[in-house]
Amino acid sequence: MLPKLKIHEAKAALLNLLQKKSVFHGDFTLSSGAKSNYYIDCRLTTFGPEGAWLVGQLMHSLVRKEQTARKVNVVAVGGLTMGADPVALAVGMYSHWTKDAPPWQVFSVRKAPKAHGQTKLIEGNFKKGDAVVVIDDVVTRGESTIAAINAIEKEGGSVVFVAVLVDRQEGGREKIEALGHPVVALFTKDELLGDHARPPRSPNRAVA
Repeated sequence: MLPKLKIHEAKAALLNLLQKKSVFHGDFTLSSGAKSNYYIDCRLTTFGPEGAWLVGQLMHSLVRKEQTARKVNVVAVGGLTMGADPVALAVGMYSHWTKDAPPWQVFSVRKAPKAHGQTKLIEGNFKKGDAVVVIDDVVTRGESTIAAINAIEKEGGSVVFVAVLVDRQEGGREKIEALGHPVVALFTKDELLGDHARPPRSPNRAVA
């Protein structure tokens, strides 16, 4: 049986893991073109077994809390590939493990429609009319999250809110909320880079 930690214990463990594995200091160019002296690579944590288990529990709790507060139904979770993929899958698996009735389904939004077969823009367990939560690992300027929202709405889904692992606090959250989509975040940049963050270390790559 996998361990289910108390929320505060799980959050402390995940914060420590993110600081240890996913925070880099140096000179980076982000996907937006902006320069940064740090980079958060959540995939080094979310694709790891321990990180995935903690992410599943904590993001499930975050989504469930927001769902209850807003009194909305959630059918599925997912976001733009590939940062959102391991987070959404971990949440879906935890939903099954904790015996949600029914468990949340999981989907992935492509950056472009598939060129063959069913030419899908959204892969996985998503259908028109579903009420979904858009997932992302890191929100900076908000472009990838907004791209996922637009794709879901284009395919007939309804976005009830957005849940992210880390908010870099660089305007993305505000941009998304200005479009009418509430955002909840498990961690902020300040928490990851605060007094308890690991000392700076040099990464193997310089472009985010």
